[in-house]
Amino acid sequence: MSKYVIQGGKRLVGEIPIIGAKNSVLPILAATVINGDNNTILNTPNLRDVDIMEKILRLIGCNVNRVDDVITVDSRNLTGIHMPEELVREMRSSIILMGAMLSRTGEVTIGYPGGCELGPRPIDLHLKALRQMGVEIEESHGFLHCKADSLEGCDIQLDYPSVGATENIMLAAVKAKGTTTIRNAAREPEIVDLQNFLNAIGGRVCGAGTSVIRVDGVEKFNPVEHSIIPDRIEAGTYMVASAITGGDVILRNIEVEHVQSIIAKLREVGCQIYANSTTLKVIGPKRISAIESVHTLPYPGFPTDMQAQIMSLLSVANGTSVVTETIFENRFKHADELVRMGANIKTVGKVAVVKGVTSLTGAKVSAKDLRGGASLILAGLVAEGITEVDNIYHVERGYDAIESKLKAIGANIEKV
Repeated sequence: MSKYVIQGGKRLVGEIPIIGAKNSVLPILAATVINGDNNTILNTPNLRDVDIMEKILRLIGCNVNRVDDVITVDSRNLTGIHMPEELVREMRSSIILMGAMLSRTGEVTIGYPGGCELGPRPIDLHLKALRQMGVEIEESHGFLHCKADSLEGCDIQLDYPSVGATENIMLAAVKAKGTTTIRNAAREPEIVDLQNFLNAIGGRVCGAGTSVIRVDGVEKFNPVEHSIIPDRIEAGTYMVASAITGGDVILRNIEVEHVQSIIAKLREVGCQIYANSTTLKVIGPKRISAIESVHTLPYPGFPTDMQAQIMSLLSVANGTSVVTETIFENRFKHADELVRMGANIKTVGKVAVVKGVTSLTGAKVSAKDLRGGASLILAGLVAEGITEVDNIYHVERGYDAIESKLKAIGANIEKV
């Protein structure tokens, strides 16, 4: 099993291009089955999760080809409605195939999805909404068999602005009879990107980016070429990398509006940040200031996917910070690993109290999930001595060659 070996203490200076968004490309790849045609997806990241989605699409009859960052999906000869269990269990985002397959075939069988173990992430909202649209769902032996003779548009009030549930409803509604209205919809940029893709193939979707989305069902679709938006979480991770090393890093191909909540927190710790619409420069402070409070919230609040990375930064801040995780119940697994490196972190339920230390020390640590793994790499960049991070398959689910990008701007990091 591979691992990252990091010699800390190097100041990062240089430029990094940002890849296409993991959380955008996965629902859009699922959506390529809807129009039963040939679609071209540009700016696709080279990630384990994308590989899994490609394999699922092939196994249900799609012709999938990849050249560099371009993926073509020909779904004209779709042959299966059974999602392969072993792949679905590897990736939680596979659940969005429910809505897409119901649009295309009116039927799908899928196991409960896997992914990072971040605590209970029930799909009740997905199932409740699909049932409102006329889907009959039978649950047995760990599988969901979903069937709809006819998908019907309706008014759906989400109890929580779930990204996955919002996406599944959009995918199912694009071909349903009548109008579907989603209230308390997720507002993430990836939802807007999905809307843009669906409209490009002929759908009639409006309101993405607000709390109310309306979808008018249509019957005819067309092939499309679509480019994925930049990954705001990858961008945020490298922003923290510059901050924690006192670096001077420029990020290119970035949607600055998508990372405003991260910019705000990094300015609080003392970073200088300069930006235009697609380029951002982060200059780290000589001494990181503590932050009184960080709360993770649905977009446009501070993203839960950046909580682990900001905790690494605050572990070497001057003073005490309080981090409150409001999205997932079990997302502090990285805290124990950071403590192994000398951090002073106490967690109680959804709250972590981070008392900054003057320095971290290298240690052998383990990535427990995707973003937690990234946080350990960030800690290793500033720690004294050598840090070894194992279980890096988690990291590779969401970061394309993170070691190469960091190495290019001065980090002493190897994948061995």
